Amino acid sequence: MKNVILLLVAVFTFSSCQSQEKKEVSRKENTAKIQKTDAEWKKELTPEQYEVLRKKGTERAFTGEYYNHFEKGKYVCAACGNVLFNSDAKFDSDCGWPSFDQAIKGSVIYKEDISFGMVRTEVMCAKCGGHLGHVFDDGPKATTGKRFCTNSVSIKFEPAKK
Repeated sequence: MKNVILLLVAVFTFSSCQSQEKKEVSRKENTAKIQKTDAEWKKELTPEQYEVLRKKGTERAFTGEYYNHFEKGKYVCAACGNVLFNSDAKFDSDCGWPSFDQAIKGSVIYKEDISFGMVRTEVMCAKCGGHLGHVFDDGPKATTGKRFCTNSVSIKFEPAKK
């Protein structure tokens, strides 16, 4: 009888560990980082998207598709589809680029940028590392005080479902 109980405990323990391991794997798949070669990115992105997202370029002010765009929905990374901003966070900063006062938690990463003789905070997609723009502390004081100055070519808009 003891052997049967020990056997049942061992089987139960082993099967519990296996199901927990499967949960861990599926959770990692959903948050997996996207890594592609430079050639793969060049093939998938437009030349403008490639210049901004992969080479850290900037589109000209007041020319981007989403600069003066205020529909309800969400903004995703143009390279990988990672959801970055909700339309409720978008505001008119009159800076020439789409501006948001906050990113969706965990959707972006930050890096100090000392290019062009300035000290700024670069904002990148947490999933593919694509350059989105920069974040500044001159946003609306009534909300976060942040201004995510974002290149239109680095994002795509997905309208809210009606």
